[in-house]
Amino acid sequence: MKRAFAGITAALVALSVTFTLTTGPSSATPPNIPSASTAASRLASLTVAAESHQSTYNRDLFPHWITISGTCNTRETVLKRDGSGVVTGSNCAAASGSWYSPYDGATWYAASDVDIDHMVPLAEAWRSGAWAWTTAQRQAYANDLGGPELWAVTDNVNQAKGDQDPSTWKPALTSFWCTYARAWIQVKWYYNLTLQSSEKSALTTMLGYC
Repeated sequence: MKRAFAGITAALVALSVTFTLTTGPSSATPPNIPSASTAASRLASLTVAAESHQSTYNRDLFPHWITISGTCNTRETVLKRDGSGVVTGSNCAAASGSWYSPYDGATWYAASDVDIDHMVPLAEAWRSGAWAWTTAQRQAYANDLGGPELWAVTDNVNQAKGDQDPSTWKPALTSFWCTYARAWIQVKWYYNLTLQSSEKSALTTMLGYC
């Protein structure tokens, strides 16, 4: 069943009210990553189409990071969620902790070495259909904590990825390809985004590592 945008923004608002930062066990894996079989089924259901509207993309059309709880914005919330032993100051900035980057297997001990990656980059989402969304819908997408869209990863790895899809960029760790493909497919399916044929082929290959 295709997802619709009705209620997405409201759900994000509700999440911003109920999400709390705790000192419990860290989880380096975002929620709602489908099984390989479910991902394969969802991949088959996605519309293959050429990308469009590349020239009109502007990162500011996806407002982020927004306040999630108290003084904590989306970035700080993901750092707390995915880190280990994270200690934050009164402004919610991470003062200490460690972060494992699943893209390259590196562990970092300074939050400044960690970027929050959009699994499906904002520019890629734009080219795949987000150009037609409202600003509120794009804000919900850019700050989505309910699915596998936001990942704490090595900063220069995130920068190397840029706005590329899996046909031109994959994580260095092949052991992570299965999870990466499942997460990418989930985001595209949930938000009813299109994909290119080369992207679909790359994702099919990556699912073969599951």
